[in-house]
Amino acid sequence: MRFCLLSVVGTALFSMTAMTIAGAETSALAQPDAAASPPRAISVVRLDKRTGRLVRTIVLADRADSAHTADSAVRQLVEAAARAYQVNPDLIDSVIEVESNYNPYAVSPKGAQGLMQLMPDTARRFGVANVFDPKENVEAGVKYLRFLEDTFQDDRLAIAAYNAGERAVSKYGGVPPYKETIEYVRRVSKKAGKARLLAGADAKPELAAHATEEKPDDQHRPLRLLIDQEGRLYLVTR
Repeated sequence: MRFCLLSVVGTALFSMTAMTIAGAETSALAQPDAAASPPRAISVVRLDKRTGRLVRTIVLADRADSAHTADSAVRQLVEAAARAYQVNPDLIDSVIEVESNYNPYAVSPKGAQGLMQLMPDTARRFGVANVFDPKENVEAGVKYLRFLEDTFQDDRLAIAAYNAGERAVSKYGGVPPYKETIEYVRRVSKKAGKARLLAGADAKPELAAHATEEKPDDQHRPLRLLIDQEGRLYLVTR
């Protein structure tokens, strides 16, 4: 009788242990791997200018990309696009800083999107498939800047057109008298100029001195008119 009772208890304990192990394995399998977790959905709301309604767009972003793109990564994209389209990298970087502050998921109340705040029409114009992809956004923005520079032959007007549109600059024959555009041109120009100054701060002192030094031979020397006792005329310089 005692043997039978021990057998029953042993069997029950073994069954409970097996169920616990199986349950733990099932729980472990049911938990998704953090590394394999699906991309996070980012909800972006913008104003549709045609209908006047707010439109919600869902953007799928990897966890690592959900934060603002690192300055170093953006600078690499800027340098590559600057070389490809012959646009000043300081100007590109300044536009990005003023437009989105390096946020690849930025959306303005007017509907401009991404790092360089491309309007939907501009994005389509330059073949952008995903406006929130930093590489596509920067490349299209730089292409547009190149086009504006070629059109207006002036960086200042190109910056104004980037903000207010090509028609506005053509209409006014210069920077449009819009408060927003005037301030935009001032901020972008200031940041681009500051970047150039910082880039030139590493120049060798002797080269900088040589660049600013004025050679005596290049100076205009004053002329004096002299007449000797015999009436001969002389022109004398110091």
